[in-house]
Amino acid sequence: MMKGVLALLVIWLTTTGAAVANDYQPIRDKSQFLSLIEGRTLQFKLFRISLSVLPDGRIDGSALGWPVTGSWEWKDGFFCREMDWSGSPIPFNCQLVEARADDHLRFTVDRGAGETATFRLR
Repeated sequence: MMKGVLALLVIWLTTTGAAVANDYQPIRDKSQFLSLIEGRTLQFKLFRISLSVLPDGRIDGSALGWPVTGSWEWKDGFFCREMDWSGSPIPFNCQLVEARADDHLRFTVDRGAGETATFRLR
């Protein structure tokens, strides 16, 4: 069961639907990104994902009740991260970050060329 849930979560964290044009605006500046996430968590309730992306380069949180840890950096206008979900690695990937208002962030893998995941900021 754990392997099936893990596979589903890893797929979701790396590929969650194709990017579509709408009212999201790209975030290309690290300071703008930090101002959006400071003191807030990224949440996706379906998988009980709650992540803190910390200014010191750490990622800390949980998904489906298991811990998520990782690190991130801002590189050439992209959010680049690698994570571990309860002992299972989630590989390094640089992602386009887009914001809608001040309460949603959308991450698109492969520098904006791949699939997306949208989180609420709380």
